[in-house]
Amino acid sequence: MLRTHTCGELTAKDIGKSVQLCGWVQSRRDHGGVIFIDLRDRYGLTQVVFDPRHNAEVHTTAEHLGREWVLRISGKVRARPAEMKNEKLPTGAVEIITDHLDVLNQSVVPPIEIEDRKEAGEDVRLKYRYLDLRRPRMQQNLYFRHVVSQAAREYLSSQGFIEIETPMLVKSTPEGARDYVVPSRRHPGKFYALPQSPQLYKQICMVAGLDRYFQIARCLRDEDNRVDRQPEFTQIDIEMSFCTQEDIFGAGEGLMQNIFQKALSFKLPIPFQRIKYDDAMARYGSDKPDIRFGLELCNVTGIVAHSDFSVFKQVIDKKGIVVCLNAKNCASFSRTEIEELETLAKSHHALGLAWMKVKDGKLDSSIVKYFSPKIQEELMQRMDAVEGDLLLFVADKPKIALGSLGQVRLALGEKLKLIPHEKFAFCWIVDFPLFEWNEEEHKWDAAHHPFTMPKEEHLSLIDTNPEAVRAQCYDLVLNGVEICSGSIRINRSDIQEKVLAAVGLSPSDLKEKFGFLIEAFQYGAPPHGGFAPGLDRLCAMMLGTKDIREVIAFPKNKQAQGLMENSPSPLSAQQLKELHLKTELIHPGEKK
Repeated sequence: MLRTHTCGELTAKDIGKSVQLCGWVQSRRDHGGVIFIDLRDRYGLTQVVFDPRHNAEVHTTAEHLGREWVLRISGKVRARPAEMKNEKLPTGAVEIITDHLDVLNQSVVPPIEIEDRKEAGEDVRLKYRYLDLRRPRMQQNLYFRHVVSQAAREYLSSQGFIEIETPMLVKSTPEGARDYVVPSRRHPGKFYALPQSPQLYKQICMVAGLDRYFQIARCLRDEDNRVDRQPEFTQIDIEMSFCTQEDIFGAGEGLMQNIFQKALSFKLPIPFQRIKYDDAMARYGSDKPDIRFGLELCNVTGIVAHSDFSVFKQVIDKKGIVVCLNAKNCASFSRTEIEELETLAKSHHALGLAWMKVKDGKLDSSIVKYFSPKIQEELMQRMDAVEGDLLLFVADKPKIALGSLGQVRLALGEKLKLIPHEKFAFCWIVDFPLFEWNEEEHKWDAAHHPFTMPKEEHLSLIDTNPEAVRAQCYDLVLNGVEICSGSIRINRSDIQEKVLAAVGLSPSDLKEKFGFLIEAFQYGAPPHGGFAPGLDRLCAMMLGTKDIREVIAFPKNKQAQGLMENSPSPLSAQQLKELHLKTELIHPGEKK
């Protein structure tokens, strides 16, 4: 090695030692002829001194050093003067008086600051990602991700799971998002797909009798970016045979407990709360509820149905519902503050947001006149409303009413500082619908994916009442964010064919897209199930950020571009010829 120590390990116990360090120049200071630099590597900073009285030649070279130059220095560890000690640094009690200096490489002036106090814009950070990754926070984030990955491997290995790699070049199958496709040079006109997940292969591993599988798997989906979404992401993919849903919950809770212990030294309390999907929607307006605070929703349709308020009555007549939220002690909200909440509700497709304040022991608003004293009393009792409270109402189709008021709940949680951001609150959401109605295509889609086993007692409803079918699937939610999904899988070909037919696949499509899976099920597929926590999202949340790009070494920007290497990029004419492809761009609105 070119160094004897890193820049983050020398302390007072090393005083008097001769050492060699390598790193980058973080900063350079000239104090009356004596030059000080902070030398940085992944492990920390060490102050290095160039004194002309100690070594004039080395000092002369140090006069020309710039930021981000790469150095190797040799010298002796000495104590810093008492007034120059830096208690914030592990190395803050010592410095190196330099005997020898090698400039291993020079640097032009970097376009971004290599420090955490000054953060460049997102596009600049991604273009110069190799510089952005030199910042201490980014290096700590990636090391944290490494610790989480190792903790996952350690726990799963201890439980008898084996790590198996699945292919990156796969068959294109409908799994909910667009595939990234790869043309085949050897098979003109045919394409591979990059895997949206290892779903089919991990099920095949169970058919193969491998019993317990895991993989820290790369997944690729061609969908629009968000803060918590990237074209390529990583999940801790897990599958096990001969298991119940509770067995999977136990494995998932043990996994999370080990990760939090190893990465944060935090003992995560288990078991996690279980909440049925219908209850989560009714209480929180979300299938990924933030359970760190209250402000639960309440369905008041049965009470207000007897009022004279036409807005509510029209919605109820069309089989809609009226949902209410009691914003405790918020009767002091101004009209502007209430209108902001209404705008939020409308942005999530609600028709509006009605309100009533509790004032002088009675309900007060412009719409109270449409509600009899008896109905007002029933509302106050149901909502536990007392002086100073604010009741907020949304009337609409069930999904819109619950979802939009659920967003208002989250906004109020932040506004009223009800959310303990230092807390980690996990819950399992269970008993999801197996199907959801696609309004645009007028057909049923798989709510999770089409390989989820229906509840045994609901098998007969697939043909007659798809809406009522509940699935043996579950989500793990942390602080209002979905960390993973999973399910007990279908392991019988007759049930798999039935479910795929219900989501619109013809027998020929079924054979073409999933024939190998259906065939495999005919050879004694065991009952099996699994789950797949998102590694990027989990790491980000543990570190207190929602932006998964902060824990990914080389992410894409919001337009799915790699700004550093300028991807995607066109292929050369020769490459296109080898792939038997011809490009013809059709612009939006242009007829072909």
